[in-house]
Amino acid sequence: MAKPPRNPASGILFIDKPQGITSHGVIARARASVGTRKIGHAGTLDPMATGLLVLGANNATRLLTYLVGLDKQYTATIRLGASSNTDDAEGELSTPAAAAALAAITDDAISAAVAKFTGPIMQRPSSVSAIKVDGKRAYTLARSGEEVVLAERAVTVSAFDVLEIERNEFIDVKVRVDCSSGTYIRALARDVGDALGVGGHLTVLRRTKVGPFTVETASTLGDDLEACLIAPAQVAGTLFESVELDDQLSFELSRGRQIPLGDVGTGPIAVVNPSGRLIGLAEVVDGRTRILSNFPADAVAVSQEGEPSDG
Repeated sequence: MAKPPRNPASGILFIDKPQGITSHGVIARARASVGTRKIGHAGTLDPMATGLLVLGANNATRLLTYLVGLDKQYTATIRLGASSNTDDAEGELSTPAAAAALAAITDDAISAAVAKFTGPIMQRPSSVSAIKVDGKRAYTLARSGEEVVLAERAVTVSAFDVLEIERNEFIDVKVRVDCSSGTYIRALARDVGDALGVGGHLTVLRRTKVGPFTVETASTLGDDLEACLIAPAQVAGTLFESVELDDQLSFELSRGRQIPLGDVGTGPIAVVNPSGRLIGLAEVVDGRTRILSNFPADAVAVSQEGEPSDG
């Protein structure tokens, strides 16, 4: 039997990841700060990247399924004038493009190249992505010397805005990208550089939004992360319509019984009890309620609320 967590408190953590630490390093720090081993994530960031990392502790890990597929926003710097075998600054750079070739690239040409990769596009992920190939991560194969060419996939870049262009030895293009989950910003840097004929790679990457959640309100690794846990009901209520049931109906719904939820959408619907605790996510199909995911009470909540009878 698995040991119960030292701290059974459940919640979502929004963390502003600093540069130079892996996402799994952040998770290890969160486990120590919160006091539980049961912490999951809704998508990682590379060590060079900073910004919003979404973690879930204990029972709130069940909510991560609904967070991982949300649209993302990033700010980034694309360096034009050299490609990289990892599509970012951590890889081996190619021979720089000739100064004359860079000088010939106008601001309008950069904007046109960016526009080419805006909207629904087919994108070939970077060879050092976490996508699995025959059961192994692509980055593991690539770093062991194997040639990895991944299949293109459909993604949506809903906005790709040029914020600033700086010209020195290279051309640094600062951009903001709004995109679907699964979009690789490194691959956008590579493809924009290829479209302009001078190569390109990513030098700066910061995730600023995940769905409606922004990095401005995120915690840092220097904070008391246990105190920073956001209640699952608050997060679910931001994502979905909420319905409050009394204790008896909440108990029955959590046991899989059909409970009428009134005039609500098809789902997911966040169901909370009178104390504001998330009971579960549900959907209504043909007038019948079906639980998509239960959220059992933490030990502290059970002792405070008690449980209604099953009569």
